Amino acid sequence: MKKSNQAGRILIVDDNPDVLSAAKIFLKRHFLEVVTEKNPESLPNILMNETFDVILLDMNFTKDVSSGHEGFFWLDKILEIDPSAVVILITAYGDVEVAVKAIKEGATDFVLKPWENEKLLATVSSCMRLRESRLETNKLKDRQKQINEDLDTKYQEIIGRSDAIMKVFDTIEMVAGTDANVLILGENGTGKELVARAIHRHSKRASEVFLSVDLGAVSETLFESELFGHTKGSFTDAKEDRAGRFETASGGTLFLDEIGNLSTPLQAKLLSVLQSRQVTRVGSNKAKPIDIRLICATNMHLYDMVKKSEFRQDLLYRINTIEINIPPLRERLDDIPLLAEHYLGQFTKKYNKPIRSLSPSVLKRMQKYSWPGNVRELEHAVERAVIMSRSMVLEADDFFLNQGGKEPDEAAVNLDAYNIEEMERILIRKALKRHNGNITQAAQELGLTRSSLYRRMEKYDF
Repeated sequence: MKKSNQAGRILIVDDNPDVLSAAKIFLKRHFLEVVTEKNPESLPNILMNETFDVILLDMNFTKDVSSGHEGFFWLDKILEIDPSAVVILITAYGDVEVAVKAIKEGATDFVLKPWENEKLLATVSSCMRLRESRLETNKLKDRQKQINEDLDTKYQEIIGRSDAIMKVFDTIEMVAGTDANVLILGENGTGKELVARAIHRHSKRASEVFLSVDLGAVSETLFESELFGHTKGSFTDAKEDRAGRFETASGGTLFLDEIGNLSTPLQAKLLSVLQSRQVTRVGSNKAKPIDIRLICATNMHLYDMVKKSEFRQDLLYRINTIEINIPPLRERLDDIPLLAEHYLGQFTKKYNKPIRSLSPSVLKRMQKYSWPGNVRELEHAVERAVIMSRSMVLEADDFFLNQGGKEPDEAAVNLDAYNIEEMERILIRKALKRHNGNITQAAQELGLTRSSLYRRMEKYDF
């Protein structure tokens, strides 16, 4: 009964036509493709153009019928072209010592002539699995190499080359190697957690845990349990002992996001733990030492809150040994095209869209927008445009940038204070806003053709 073929390509190199024919007929029953070659001189050309899972190579060819020197020569050639090649030597019964020597030189196994079919099949199948294993290992090594290269690229997760973001990089560079507490300040969507993770990745604790806690999402009643842990039976739902975030992060970095949302009583409890560097689980009297690198972040004005007695001054001093202010996107205009191209590449791949680029007019318009949601808003705008666009290049009508905030020059309009060109610019902007950036509909409302509207948009750098 014919067995189902295994995936795999076999190459047999032997100057004996009978050997080639017998091996091919038998192996073809078990593998998808079997290629034969009489002349070993053809090997370099074959291997440069094709890939084989297993190569069966005769040790002796006609001009050197017994020493195996030719086999060694071609074995070296094969491994030079493909170091991961799996080579099985074909040799006569009396040449076992030569075959063993060849294995030390890089061959994988050998078969004796005349062979038994079942032994030949078992040897080839085993070598096929070895080939698969080698390829998978090489793939993992390549992946790890790429990961290491990415990790060696400083702050690769934070995209930007503007002076404003370079100052952030400089501060990360100076503070990362220390254990100093860091306070990251910035508007929503500026990338505060990315900066925190960059500090951790470049710290002495990089191999330990980075644990992020959104304090804005932790209720007053669960604060102590979440951060400090609890013992079994300490409250109704405490069905087992549980370590808090401070214990879990010990040895690594604890990132407390939205720290400005903490009530005054919770601030006092947090301060006590930071001062003593130990936690006591809810329901327990035993204090546990902790060893963390603390990074906090907020979009709130903590200094103003201190003046209003809404945030403890002693806690602020405890958490802000180093402050990092992340600039809003409107202060990083040079980074907007870079960020937009990055997200375009990311989302065209995610949604399998053939979009190649953003038009120059779109990039200009992006640089004139205030981006109240910062980088996060830009990311969402590009994602939406990629999903909705049917063209190869993203144009102005693929974006609706007025949602969530006005552009800087779109304040209340006093008509008496503007000339005709300024009035035209304002009317075009309002028409585009009314129609969610749809060029066709805006042009119809303004009594213009699409091309005329595009010319005016280019004129006013929309």
